[in-house]
Amino acid sequence: MSPLRNWICLPAVLALVLASPEAARAQTGSSYPYTEPSQARPSYPSQEAAPSQPASPSYQEQQQPGDSERQPGYEQPGSAQQQQQAAPPVEGAVPSRDAPLAQEPDASRTSPLAPVTQDGLRPTLSPASTPVQPDYVDSGAVLDGRQRLGPFLSGPGSFKFIAHHTTLGALGGFFTQAFANDFSFDQSSREAMLAGTLIGAGLGFGASAWWQFNNWVDRPMSTFGMGNSVVGGMFMAGFMDLFTQDAGVLTWSAFLGAELGAWLTAGLGGGQLPLNDGLLMASGAGWGAAYASLLLAVIHFSGTDISSKTWRDALLLAPGIGAGALALATMRYDPTPSQILRADFFGAGVGAAVLLISGLVLGGFDQSTPYVLSFLGSAGAITTVSLLWEESVDRSSLKHAKDRPYRNVWW
Repeated sequence: MSPLRNWICLPAVLALVLASPEAARAQTGSSYPYTEPSQARPSYPSQEAAPSQPASPSYQEQQQPGDSERQPGYEQPGSAQQQQQAAPPVEGAVPSRDAPLAQEPDASRTSPLAPVTQDGLRPTLSPASTPVQPDYVDSGAVLDGRQRLGPFLSGPGSFKFIAHHTTLGALGGFFTQAFANDFSFDQSSREAMLAGTLIGAGLGFGASAWWQFNNWVDRPMSTFGMGNSVVGGMFMAGFMDLFTQDAGVLTWSAFLGAELGAWLTAGLGGGQLPLNDGLLMASGAGWGAAYASLLLAVIHFSGTDISSKTWRDALLLAPGIGAGALALATMRYDPTPSQILRADFFGAGVGAAVLLISGLVLGGFDQSTPYVLSFLGSAGAITTVSLLWEESVDRSSLKHAKDRPYRNVWW
């Protein structure tokens, strides 16, 4: 019975041996540790654990290439006891490399990244630490994009602008009343001239002060506004002189023309009127008067008599026509200030030299030839200097400077 009893008990012994975990691992030879279901949890470092040290070079050399491709949670044999002894996860602790991966965010959504610091890291910014830009509040210290300055808080040319319009209003009020009363100095005439002067000065000061407080006024605009008011007054007086010779009408026309020229400069040219635009208009007015005089001299010394009224009207209208023509030219052309001044100097110098030399050589100025030569010489000098002086071209103002080997501001 003894051998038979042993064979009967053998299946039970084998079942017990196979049921034990250590025997199962010994039989299978697997390197994966067995853990109880209640103990299969990610390992987290405890708060008392020392900070992890970087891997030594010897360990990196011994690490095989396939180690980085293993799944998270892989451990070397014999680490089951370490997992069983690991502390439970603590809130705020960083999970180890053995922890399961978090769910990846949706790839269709993007989030802004923090700026990269000097160390090459992107700091994490909480919503509370994100800087908030305050709303812009217009305090009135900036006017047309520039800081207010000057005695009237509207740019370096504000004082000249106000003084110009105040003086222009005072002179307009005085002369309109003086010509209306034939410059009589009785009591009523003096009262009218005094009232006109004070009212004109007050209106001019009020209008210019309001304008300069709400619009930037730079030096070029205030300076060229004075010249354009003179040109505008001359043009309107000459234009009205074509129809009437009444002194009162001509005086009012000149006053309104002067105001119109000044306010057109401020309104159309703007407070930041470029210097080259103002010089171009002033040059147009001067050359308009010069060429009108030369043409009238050529006609007069050619045998055609010209009346004094024709001379007066032509010389009054020509500056306004020249300034208006070059004011329109500023919409298309953009010469530099040095180019304009160079053309003016060369034109005036060549024209005056040719007129003087030709008059002395030909025996007098009572003939048309010196004036014709002076006209042609000055025009040729202006054209040559404007078009062919290479360094006078401001290439920064050209939109397509590389389209041709050489381009200038005129075409």
